[in-house]
Amino acid sequence: MPPQPKFNPGTIVATPGALEAIRKAGDIPAPFIEKHLSGDWGDVDDHDRQENEISLTQGFRLLSSYNLKNGTKIWIITEADRGATTILLPDEY
Repeated sequence: MPPQPKFNPGTIVATPGALEAIRKAGDIPAPFIEKHLSGDWGDVDDHDRQENEISLTQGFRLLSSYNLKNGTKIWIITEADRGATTILLPDEY
C-alpha cells in the first residue's frame, strides 16, 4: 500500500518526452508519483528539499527529481495552486 499523500496533485500529466524516456527505461510513472506525493523528493539538494517542506504548508510549487533505471533524470512538479502535477524532463522546463 502506498504512503498517505501529503498534498493533492490536481490533474497529473506528462510530457511526451518524459513518457518516452520512462518507456525506454522500462519504468512506469506510478511509483515516482507516489514518492512525490508522499514527500520523498528524490535527488534534490538540501535547499530544494527545505523549499519543498516550506511549500507544503505555504502553498508554493513542489519539485522532485528521480533517476530512471537507465539513469535518465525526470522531474515532477506540482503547481503552487495544486491544480496540476507534471512529469517532465529537466530540459523541457
